[in-house]
Amino acid sequence: MSEREPISGSAARRLSVFKTYKLYVGGKFPRSESGRVYEVQDSKGNWLANAPLSSRKDARDAVVAARKAFGGWSGATAYNRGQVLYRVAEMLEGRRDQFVREVAEAEGLSKPKAAAVVDAAIDRWVWYAGWTDKIAQIVGGANPVAGPFFNLSTPEPTGVVTVIAPQDSSLLGLVSVVAPAIATGNTVVVVASEKSPLPALSLGEVLATSDVPGGVVNILTGRTAEITPSLASHQDVNAIDLTGADTALATELEIAAADNLKRVLRPQAVDTVDWSADPGTHRMTAFLETKTVWHPTGSLGASGSAY
Repeated sequence: MSEREPISGSAARRLSVFKTYKLYVGGKFPRSESGRVYEVQDSKGNWLANAPLSSRKDARDAVVAARKAFGGWSGATAYNRGQVLYRVAEMLEGRRDQFVREVAEAEGLSKPKAAAVVDAAIDRWVWYAGWTDKIAQIVGGANPVAGPFFNLSTPEPTGVVTVIAPQDSSLLGLVSVVAPAIATGNTVVVVASEKSPLPALSLGEVLATSDVPGGVVNILTGRTAEITPSLASHQDVNAIDLTGADTALATELEIAAADNLKRVLRPQAVDTVDWSADPGTHRMTAFLETKTVWHPTGSLGASGSAY
């Protein structure tokens, strides 16, 4: 048999290689520790894939990974974080066709409409990349005080943020809630759309091949109502974004979050959110704390104090 001669009948017998979707935690791709999966269907009810059904243990592991990554990520320069977010956009652009297909299947869109959604998601990464070294100038500054002092306010990231992604916007909505949180130096634990998780899991692969340090973004899939209560009450979670929670679940999670005074971003009514609109800065400022520094001038000496 010559080198160019194909194996007899191989083309006819070849089986498709189905994609195995896994969680994204700490920069790695584990299966759920429970071993469970659930069926993901397209907009017409056809089977697409099996997605991991995350457990509370998976959620705790994700928080540990996010906390471990927080020091390095929040300590990076804002300019460096902007470079990293831009790199995500580059990698997403390179896998554009895959995401167009996944978004079309997940949301029941035509390919041109799905392509527009993917392009908007790529542009959203670029938009937030440009804000990383500018947001401090918007929300910080020198404050006028009575007395011989300099009084300066600067923003600092809140810490570990749990993000409940939108249920009906599998990629653009997801990027719109994740990118602003990490742009300002937070690390996140994302609970992806329960019914359309595949674009989120593929985004994990993009993040892993970008320059995003492991643990900065952690992606869980499964039953939102099962995973989120333990995250809302977790003592090492500093804030929670309830965007993808329905009214009843959001109320339950707000109560759980109050146990250790988490910062809570409450959801808007689903029919009022236009993910393609100008996102503004409110999602960045939602997870920033203000640090104020007092510094004496004149004859009071060189020591200062911060509050």
